[in-house]
Amino acid sequence: METKISENGLERKLGLFPLTNIVVANMIGAGIFTTSGLLMQDLNNPIIMIILWVVGGTIAICGALSYGELAAAIPRAGGEYAFLSRLYHPVLGFLSGWVSFFVGFSAPIAASAIGFVAYMTRAFPDILRLGIFDESIEATILRKLYAILVIVLFTAVHIRGLEFGTSVQNVLTILKVGLIVGLIFAGFAFGKGSWDHFSQGADFNFGFEGWKVIGLSLMWIMFAYSGWNASAYIGSEVKNPSKNLPRSLITGTGIVILLYFCLNMIYIYAVAPSDMKGVISIAGLTAGNLFGQSFERILSIMISFALFSSLSAYIILGPRVYYSMARDKQFFRFASDIHKKFGVPAKSIVLQGAIAVVMVFFGTFDQLLTYMGFSLGIFPILAVLGIFKVRRLKLSPYKMPGFPIAPILYILAGITILVLAFFQRPMESSIAIATVLVGIPAYWAFKKKYGDGGSGNAV
Repeated sequence: METKISENGLERKLGLFPLTNIVVANMIGAGIFTTSGLLMQDLNNPIIMIILWVVGGTIAICGALSYGELAAAIPRAGGEYAFLSRLYHPVLGFLSGWVSFFVGFSAPIAASAIGFVAYMTRAFPDILRLGIFDESIEATILRKLYAILVIVLFTAVHIRGLEFGTSVQNVLTILKVGLIVGLIFAGFAFGKGSWDHFSQGADFNFGFEGWKVIGLSLMWIMFAYSGWNASAYIGSEVKNPSKNLPRSLITGTGIVILLYFCLNMIYIYAVAPSDMKGVISIAGLTAGNLFGQSFERILSIMISFALFSSLSAYIILGPRVYYSMARDKQFFRFASDIHKKFGVPAKSIVLQGAIAVVMVFFGTFDQLLTYMGFSLGIFPILAVLGIFKVRRLKLSPYKMPGFPIAPILYILAGITILVLAFFQRPMESSIAIATVLVGIPAYWAFKKKYGDGGSGNAV
């Protein structure tokens, strides 16, 4: 069978299985292995936490349903960059790409590096001690130093042209899923946990203060679910996009929702709420409580390298986005420069690594989560809102189930989360808003300097 070519020259060769795998691979990252302990610190109620993970999954499914129709209507590479440019104005597409520069890749690189260090130091706590300064000061300094070294190391490696193929990605994804399924099954079957943990904790206050905590918690949870829209970013390379894109988004998201629900159940089964509070390396603590300290070390090492692979993938993928934007005259021209020897966008890789290092140096893990969650929550709302324009103009060959309830729920939930999170964490939220706003003069500056970009006209 002849491979079809999309409008931008890319081959349409990806079917349902690799697309679904891409969604699952993008969703399962640092978030699920690091956020539950932080959530329990603020919520102090295991049942509320489980409910919020289910609510977050429902929001993600509503988004996946909506993106299915958007991707079928506009089956081009770029995700929000393509949707917003075509449905509204190229400036919104640019802003989504601008935010992805800081938040979509640089911030997750920083968060993954911090998560890697959290799990590695759980396995080998002695590497946080030098015996020179106060123990807590040394631990703080060394955690940041190790995270920065990881970023510098992988930035240097990928400047030399090291890339993982799709077969490696498939193996890593299967290992991640296998790790989660194995922990869940073995934990409930053979682990030393207690169902009494589910009745522990404090009663939750549903006043305004409580709702602010819920909003922030859902923002962190939605970061863990981020990636539900992954296959929409490669719409130009999908066979039969009107069928395979929606199915991959919905199937992949559904699989991850089930895994996340079961994994959080095993967290609580293994660890009392009071012991879970503030623990970033929650899966390592879970393994230790269920099976003993030796298993805690083994699982912590495995998860740390799972986070290693996520960090490495971000460093590979991010500069290619900036390279494409620069080629479209929508970003700094040097970002499209290719290294003569290694054949990679080396300057983009270095710039991304430098920004990630700054984020590690100045930010804590929960601050990065809030910054990422707020920034990444803005443009999907605008994209989902565009589904109503798609329907009005009859652009899509695919009609999503659940219309108009699913997009309305996603839009209302997304706006509510942003508002509540802003009241709970105004500083990080304001920085996120400032990141977006700075992109507006940047767009016009690039437009004036380089001329019209390649994002396309609105429909």
